[in-house]
Amino acid sequence: MKLNSISGVTHHVKNLEASAAFYESLGFRIGKRETDQVTCYVNWFWINLVPDAGSAPADKGAGTSVHVKVDDLEEFLQGVVGLGLKPETEPSSPSKGIRQFELADPDGYTLVFFEKK
Repeated sequence: MKLNSISGVTHHVKNLEASAAFYESLGFRIGKRETDQVTCYVNWFWINLVPDAGSAPADKGAGTSVHVKVDDLEEFLQGVVGLGLKPETEPSSPSKGIRQFELADPDGYTLVFFEKK
């Protein structure tokens, strides 16, 4: 038995259009857009946004983070702040050669943006 890769995740969201706009503003490419889902891409990785019909638990996403590699963390952080968004954490170095910060999406899912030196 062998795993090949992780292709994507699904997030249950309160407002499909607001969530899609949030991810697009960060640089995700909008792919398939339907009335009941929007798929956002970075290269081959996707985040599928689907409306929360009340079936998702209140603490959805708790303990789950999506890690997104960026080329220049400081430049990306300035872009995030320029969009009027407030990161959850300051840039930090949790391990040698990695710098990162966290940003919550409109539904509380954690995105960890990192650069590797």
